[in-house]
Amino acid sequence: MQFDTYKYKVFTWKNWMVLHWILNPGLAFNELILGQKIPKVYLEDKQSEKQAFERSIVPCPHCGAMHDGRVWSSQNGTAFKNWFGLYCPKCGNIIPCISNLTSLLILGITSPFWLPFRKSLKEKWLKAQPKRYENVSTEKVVNVFDKKKWLKTGLEFGLFMFVFMTLFDIFLDTFIWGKFFIGIPIWILGGLAFGFFMKLFMTRIVKQK
Repeated sequence: MQFDTYKYKVFTWKNWMVLHWILNPGLAFNELILGQKIPKVYLEDKQSEKQAFERSIVPCPHCGAMHDGRVWSSQNGTAFKNWFGLYCPKCGNIIPCISNLTSLLILGITSPFWLPFRKSLKEKWLKAQPKRYENVSTEKVVNVFDKKKWLKTGLEFGLFMFVFMTLFDIFLDTFIWGKFFIGIPIWILGGLAFGFFMKLFMTRIVKQK
């Protein structure tokens, strides 16, 4: 698809936020277990004076629809369970998404167990999508990084990563108590840093000249 770069800023894998999704091994949990996905291409309306959170647009390469990015949100119940990609509620096709490298590695290793069932699982998943989008509304979606909400969101992310990495060490039989206690302040600070930078990114406003 071609986009008017005067009106839209185009985000692809070359953007640091998208690269973070690709390279961060912790986000494999979000992809594989939660089914959280981000599109390969999304846009930001440069002519709007709203927060970046409200200016995100996800284009569908199949029908050309320009969806408000808030369509896929926790408030709408559509932020997760997107294992095969983002469902386009207009044409019913799947919008291609970025893949986390750790996810790809895990999927490659475990492919003998799930590959024979992929087609039937995808068909079942696709059949269930229209109902999920029946009551989608962008009006009720709030920015979880706005004002002081970034503190709570950041700490929740840090706690999640701490628990995930601890369980990962236990699974690999590499758990060390010293590493466990050192990880507590590291993930608290990491979570706060994540929340703060997401606040800057999601709440920024482009001032019109």
